Amino acid sequence: MLRKLNILMLDWPLRQERLFPRVQPLIVEIGFGNGDYLMHLARTQPERNVLGFEISGQSMDKAEAKIAMLGLDNVRPIHGRAETALAHLLAPASVEAFHINYPDPWFKKRHQRRRLISRDTVNLLTSRLVPAGRLLLATDIIDYAEMAHEILSTAPGLVNEFDAPWVNEVAGRFVTKYELKGYREGRRGHFFRYARNDRPVAHPPVIQEWDMPHLFLHSPLTAADICERFEATRRRMGEAHIAILHAFADPKRNVALFEVVVEEPTIEQHTMIMLAPREKAGEYIVKMTSLGHARATLGMHRAVEAVGEWVASLDAEARVLARKLRG
Repeated sequence: MLRKLNILMLDWPLRQERLFPRVQPLIVEIGFGNGDYLMHLARTQPERNVLGFEISGQSMDKAEAKIAMLGLDNVRPIHGRAETALAHLLAPASVEAFHINYPDPWFKKRHQRRRLISRDTVNLLTSRLVPAGRLLLATDIIDYAEMAHEILSTAPGLVNEFDAPWVNEVAGRFVTKYELKGYREGRRGHFFRYARNDRPVAHPPVIQEWDMPHLFLHSPLTAADICERFEATRRRMGEAHIAILHAFADPKRNVALFEVVVEEPTIEQHTMIMLAPREKAGEYIVKMTSLGHARATLGMHRAVEAVGEWVASLDAEARVLARKLRG
C-alpha cells in the first residue's frame, strides 16, 4: 500500500530516490482530479517519473487506488498546493514538463487572486523547467484562456509552440473526464503549449526551513490560568497571517496547546504550538509541535513569537527570558 504523501512530509528540495525505484526525468501534473490523466502519463512514459499535486483528499484516494490497481511504480500523488510545491519542493531546472488541465477559474472577482495562472506562478513554473521543458495548459473557460494568453505570451523564458495563442484540438490528446463533460455541455477546450527557451530567467532557490523556533518566558500563571484568559486572535507579522484559534490546558502536566493557522505567500500550515514548563518553577518554553507535519518556516517562527508574547502580556510579573527565533 502506498504511503500517503503530503508536501510537508517530504525533503525540501525533493529527492526522487526516496519516492521512486529509479531516478528519471520528472514530469508533473498540477490538479489531477480523478487521476486518469496522471495514470496515462505514467503508463505511456515509463522512462519518466510522474508527480501529481492535488488539494482534494478524495482525489488523492482515487489516484492511490488506481496506482495500486495498475501496479505502477513511476507515479506518486502528493497532497498540497501547487504554489507550495513550486516554492518549497521542486528545485530549479528539475522538471521536464508541467501539465495543467482545467484549473479552477475562480470566477468571483474577490477570488481571482487564487487562480493558478498568475505572473508570479508562471515565472516560478518557468524557473523549474529544464532547458526545452514544456508547460501545457488546458481550459474550457474563454476568459481564463484570454487571461492565460496575456500572461504566457509575455513571460520571460517561454515561447509558444503553436502559431495561434491556443488551439482547440490536439491530435492524440488523452481526453479527461472533465473535458468530456465540457464538450457535452457545449464548452470547447483551449489548449496551450509553451517551451522553455534559452532566455535567462531568475531561479529562486527552494525555500528552506529555519531552525526550530523557541521562546522562553517566566510567568506566575499556570497553563490552566493562561487558557482561561484566552481569546481567539488574528494578526499579521511580516508576510505571515497568523490565526490563534483555540487554547487547551492539561492541568496535570501544566501544559497548554494553542491551535494556529499560519498563512504565508507560498504555504499554509495548521498545527499546534505548545507551552510547557521547564525545570525552574514559573519558567516555560513555547515551541512548535509536529502535528500537521509542521515545518519551521519564517511564519511559524512568527507564530511562536506571537503566542509567547501574548502569554507574557497576561501578568505584570511575566516576561520573555530569551528568544530563539528568526527575523
